[in-house]
Amino acid sequence: MAVNTRVRPAREQTGGPPLRRLGFLLVRRRKVVLALAAAVLVLAGALAAGAVPRLSLSRFEAPGSESDRAQAELAERFGTGSPDMVFLVTARSGTVDDPAVEAEGRELTARIAGWEGVAESASYWTRGGPATLRSEDGRHALIVVRIPGDAGHVRQEVLPALVPEITKGTRLLQVRAGGGEEVFRETVPLARQDFVRAELVIFPLAFVLLWFYQRRVMAALVPILAGVFAMVIGLGLLRGVLIFAEISTFALNLTLAMGLGLGIDSCLFVIQRFREETRRGADRAGAIATAVEHAGRTVLFSGLTVATSLAVLFALPFDFLRSFAYAGIAVVAGGLLAAVVVLPAVLASIGGTMVTKRDRPERDRPERDGPERDGHERAAGFWHALATRVMRRPLVFGGLATAVLLLLASPFLDLRFGVADDRVLPPEASSRQTQEVIRRTFPAEETDAIQIVSKDRAAGEATRYAETLSALPGVAQVDSAAGSYAGGRRVGDGDPERFRGRGAWLSVVPSAEALAGDPVRLVAAVRAVEPPFEVLVGGYPAELADYRSSVLDRLPLVLALMFGVTFAVLAGMTRSLVIPLKASLLNLLSLGVMFGALVWVFQEGHLSGLLGFTPTGSLDPSIPILMLCVAYGLSMDYEVFLLSRIKEEYDRTGDTGEAVAAGLQRGAPLITAAGGILALTFAAYATAQVAFVQMLGVGMAVAVLVDATVIRAVLVPSLMRLAGPLNWWPRRVSPKSPRDGVCA
Repeated sequence: MAVNTRVRPAREQTGGPPLRRLGFLLVRRRKVVLALAAAVLVLAGALAAGAVPRLSLSRFEAPGSESDRAQAELAERFGTGSPDMVFLVTARSGTVDDPAVEAEGRELTARIAGWEGVAESASYWTRGGPATLRSEDGRHALIVVRIPGDAGHVRQEVLPALVPEITKGTRLLQVRAGGGEEVFRETVPLARQDFVRAELVIFPLAFVLLWFYQRRVMAALVPILAGVFAMVIGLGLLRGVLIFAEISTFALNLTLAMGLGLGIDSCLFVIQRFREETRRGADRAGAIATAVEHAGRTVLFSGLTVATSLAVLFALPFDFLRSFAYAGIAVVAGGLLAAVVVLPAVLASIGGTMVTKRDRPERDRPERDGPERDGHERAAGFWHALATRVMRRPLVFGGLATAVLLLLASPFLDLRFGVADDRVLPPEASSRQTQEVIRRTFPAEETDAIQIVSKDRAAGEATRYAETLSALPGVAQVDSAAGSYAGGRRVGDGDPERFRGRGAWLSVVPSAEALAGDPVRLVAAVRAVEPPFEVLVGGYPAELADYRSSVLDRLPLVLALMFGVTFAVLAGMTRSLVIPLKASLLNLLSLGVMFGALVWVFQEGHLSGLLGFTPTGSLDPSIPILMLCVAYGLSMDYEVFLLSRIKEEYDRTGDTGEAVAAGLQRGAPLITAAGGILALTFAAYATAQVAFVQMLGVGMAVAVLVDATVIRAVLVPSLMRLAGPLNWWPRRVSPKSPRDGVCA
């Protein structure tokens, strides 16, 4: 007998819960819905095209911090500040002290100073030949440049014209560009290439995996199209956000990464329920309505958990991290629209092409498989047997799984937060090669000097203060109006013109070793020295230290909000307080494994040869905190998918053990398939050229795989069995649960 796919008359399609009525409405108005969806997609595409060029290039900075105020004082009172970039000048023959080389060096410095957008330009030759601006072998010298303005202005307007022109060099000088702004300017296009290249691999692989799981071309193609729909809608929504907020260009990468995965996950859940209802004998309209009623509700709750997990990033006062909250929420909204509104209309139009012979109603009728229970087919299969076996010995299986996960998470105990530098780029990147030469041949890092400015505009001489600072470990030299100091003694005359202004300021030049090791510790040591007057400590190392401190100081608030909000969402879905608590604990395990992998791979350097990155011995806090929110949301996403099936079975039978086994049988294959595809989506980024992108790919792939396999297949049934009737507290336990209890 053919699959029953006829649509019943409209008079049979009324009544029931709101989502069920919505399902019937979408069936009746499918042509209108699809037409509107196409129009929305076109409009969102136009908005998305306008949004991408407007994305900004955020810096790692903490507004209102001490370093931020120091920069403002330097600019206002002294007309100076920390250099934004550096040009490495190499003598084609001889040394940088040769008269002809010096003449061309001075001319090049003046040429840069006169460039539109450049506020300051100084060099080894114009500052009287300080050792900090000359390599130890005499072949290289530095030109330091300050370009005021936001990151977008510097990296998109000034540097694209300045760098190619200056790096042409001269007859006697070879010139290369470096410094923080140039590093991040080079990072952005490489990151975009990484994501585009990964997406080109992911799409065909996702299609193959979906076809293998669904066994129908359209059933494999529609979820991918839903992912594209979510991406476009998400980017279109960001165009509206750009009216009142800045969004980092890296948010585009998150939109691409999450859009496909979430779109596929949500649509798979709805399609799976549609096929189940078809097997039970429902006509197409009834199957769609039931899918929207049950799977649609689950998708809405899961989307809400992901969105709320990302929304906690708004608690951090950093545009860079807030950008990911905007992007994540926007793409979740696009995915929900695709799965709950557009997909049912698609199923009403072409649903018959998404079912297979296995979906024939006769397969699950009483005469084929034995008596049904309460109108539902008997659950049986690998996952049902696995859940039953685990629940017979929950302490054994749960204990072993927990021990394995804790072992995998153990490297997390050695986590060290540091700061990002040029080594996030591949070795062949131009700016990284420049920085490698500076690290290898220069005694200090003039471009990354710590700037100290007095709060008092009438502050006097600070000779003793400069001497004390110059004696600190990791300080190569201290420059001031009174002179230059190294090792606690005067080594050169002052430069009154450079330090002219209202008050006093000093430039503390760190050694290359100090910056390569722990620049944050050096900043703390500088701030610990008692000054002769009130000061503000700024400069690039201080900016990184303040940014890291601000992020870590707010981490407890982020965690509390994330756990609290998602706990409330899951409690609303299950009407239980115990289940959300267990879900949070299980998610912590998967997050622990993810951070253990990040530390083992990217901090300690294991697999660095295979993946092609350079370990620095620490992790920048920004990306891990972003991954924390994304991974927690996705883990709770799968928790919602599985618990919705378990709760549905429990509401029907009142038997927790059977509800878990049946729910796992019906939900685990889908969760495993969806998790595998999502893990593949992220794992493709492990081949990226930028270490940030690799971290995102490896960490998220590990978190998703662990969550979709060990946690859902072993720990969930173990804990559900151990808790027994308490799972549903404070709900009253159903009288149909004689087998609830604990097995040792």
